[in-house]
Amino acid sequence: MTDEFDDALDLVPSAVDRRPRVMAGTETTNNIPELVSDVYDKAPAPLRTKLLECLLGPVGPLALVAIATGAFGHLLYRLRQDGMPISLDDAARITSNHVLELARFVEQSSPDALLQLGSLIADSPIGVATMSGSALLLALRTARAN
Repeated sequence: MTDEFDDALDLVPSAVDRRPRVMAGTETTNNIPELVSDVYDKAPAPLRTKLLECLLGPVGPLALVAIATGAFGHLLYRLRQDGMPISLDDAARITSNHVLELARFVEQSSPDALLQLGSLIADSPIGVATMSGSALLLALRTARAN
């Protein structure tokens, strides 16, 4: 007995295929969350904390403990009204892979928050000097225009 749905699954594109690609010139660049992750990986510690503050702004407590298998759970204290900003030690615990998952979540739940990263990168000479920082600025500019 054959199942008519066996072949139907092969026709559905994967989640990776549905992700929007950003065009820069004539080449397709990585999507915005991957660029954010790369910028975070190459950024100095003070810029990392600012990037995390910006990305975690729209994230609630449930998502905070669920994203990246709880990697951001130790930052629950910052959600209180008198919460302290993210420290350099807190940022040191977070890897670029964690930031990739966070940026993907923020891209889906609050895409305008990603646009705020452009001003952070533009204000940082080191952020703009990196290739991924420049690519992120171009991608954000393109996303804002669309």
